[in-house]
Amino acid sequence: MKTKVKYIVLTLLIGFSYGCFEDNDDNVTGSGSIKDFVWKAMNSVYLYNADVPDLADDRFITDSDYNSFLDGYSSPETLFESLVYDRENVDRFSIITNNYFELEQSLSGINKRSGAEFNFYLVPGSSTEVFGIVRLILPNSNASQTSLTRGQVFNKVNGTTMTISNYRSLFSSDTYTINLANYDDNNTDDISDDSISDTAEAITLIKSIYTENPVYKTEIFNLNNKKIGYLMYNGFVGEFDSELNNAFGTFKAENIDHLILDLRYNPGGSVRTATALGSMITGGFNNQVFATLKYNEDLQNNNYDYVFTDELTNGTAINSLNLDKVYVLTSGASASASEMIINSLKSYITVVQIGSTTVGKSQASQIIYDSSNFGRANANPTHTYALLPLIAITVNKDNIVVPSSGLVPDIEFKEKAANYGILGDPTEPLLEAALNEIQISGRYSNLESNNSDEITILNALDSKSTLMIAD
Repeated sequence: MKTKVKYIVLTLLIGFSYGCFEDNDDNVTGSGSIKDFVWKAMNSVYLYNADVPDLADDRFITDSDYNSFLDGYSSPETLFESLVYDRENVDRFSIITNNYFELEQSLSGINKRSGAEFNFYLVPGSSTEVFGIVRLILPNSNASQTSLTRGQVFNKVNGTTMTISNYRSLFSSDTYTINLANYDDNNTDDISDDSISDTAEAITLIKSIYTENPVYKTEIFNLNNKKIGYLMYNGFVGEFDSELNNAFGTFKAENIDHLILDLRYNPGGSVRTATALGSMITGGFNNQVFATLKYNEDLQNNNYDYVFTDELTNGTAINSLNLDKVYVLTSGASASASEMIINSLKSYITVVQIGSTTVGKSQASQIIYDSSNFGRANANPTHTYALLPLIAITVNKDNIVVPSSGLVPDIEFKEKAANYGILGDPTEPLLEAALNEIQISGRYSNLESNNSDEITILNALDSKSTLMIAD
């Protein structure tokens, strides 16, 4: 009789939490065994398990009831989706994969990509047609070997006009061609008279395995006899912590007075790396709480404080700037660990957020494998399914969480479709807004975007998912 899952041990393994259990009454085989894994994993570690009736420990009276429940779902994916709590409003992020090797690579910054990232908008005056803008070209990628540049507009893929219903699928192939277009704003701030026109130019892009260094660009500017460091950082990836620390080493050697941290395209990543970044910005708060991970009611013993530190996990000393203010650039693509940096640092120093409202994701995820303790070792060799569910929520020192509606900037300034500018150039509009704010010495300016009513459909199809990884 299955009355509830019996916990044998709850451990914190390399900073991750796994609820371990034993249930010898179940002898599920084949695809059913994967569904058995899905249910048990979600019952054990899912942050919102108490809010999903089908995940209750006493949900099933007998083994037969439990097996019938699993058999009622056609696949592990459909079962998993049924166990996700309020997909539209609360948990927009938990996923299941049938290939955890690819997921592991992705979380390490290794993805199959063309190296071009895009923003998408509705064509002015249309409710269905879509156009894209190149927002980023990754160095040493296939896209970097073409003539494609940031700010270029396109409205077709493989000659097919992009619409709300097809634009995702048009980028699914490993090779695709984007048809460039012209954006005309008619020299007015009113987007209703803007238009998109075709050109004869087309660029073919090819996806391949690519490892991204998230430290995209660093610059130092001189303004009013002050040195201003600029860092565009595109992902919290632990494998590149040394590169991040080296960038701060340069800032420290130059004795910068201000820092602009550009997280506009950063979807998140490692909590530990975010903690290291917070320590690089500040200094002086060693061993004080940067952020706390809080788990579900059954895993409260796994609640974990990430504290400011003076060294990386490999023992290298952190290059701290000892700043009491930082300027952070954000967009609707800034999420998770990017939001945690803002939320956590606000408990200690002044954070001036410039850009647009962030995603609103304060929950952390963890890869959950089909093994006795949900860890990677001894994972079931008969399949490669794994889960990446929300397992904890992050709060700052003051127990404040990032709201699901996102973090609202102190200075709202959206990227203008007609003028994306060159990243790292002081005339690039969003960076220029930050430099102007520094120049007026903290009196929040009234800058606002000329594109405040543009509708962004989706960010970066050829990029990373929004993640915060507990590690």
